[in-house]
Amino acid sequence: MSNKRRIIVSDEGAICVVRFVDKKIVDSASIEQLGEELNSLVLVDKKSVLLLNFEGVEFMSSAALNKMISLNSKLKAVQGRLKLCNLRAEIKEVFTITRLDRVFDIRKTEPEAIAAFKL
Repeated sequence: MSNKRRIIVSDEGAICVVRFVDKKIVDSASIEQLGEELNSLVLVDKKSVLLLNFEGVEFMSSAALNKMISLNSKLKAVQGRLKLCNLRAEIKEVFTITRLDRVFDIRKTEPEAIAAFKL
C-alpha cells in the first residue's frame, strides 16, 4: 500500500477502514492530498469497499465534501461501496443540509457500518 499522510488505513476483512489524521479538514493543499490518497485506494490499491470513519474530525470544508463525492463516483464505477461513520453532529448537519445524507450511507458507529456492509 502506498504511503499516506492524511489518512490511516486498516483492513477489517474485505472492508478498507479509513481514518483521518487531521481534526480540521480545511486547508486546500491538505484537501488535495487527501483526495489523491482516497482516490489511490480505489485506483492504485484496488480497494472497492471503503468505510470512512470520521472519529476525531471536528470540521471539514465544502471542498472536502467534493472529495467524498468524487470518491463515491470512483467507487460506483468499479461497483464498489462506501459508508461513513462517526460523524459529529455539526458535520452530519452539513450532509443533511446539502442532501448528501441521501447520497451517502451514514452510520453512527464503525461496528454498525461494518455490519451494514454484510447485509
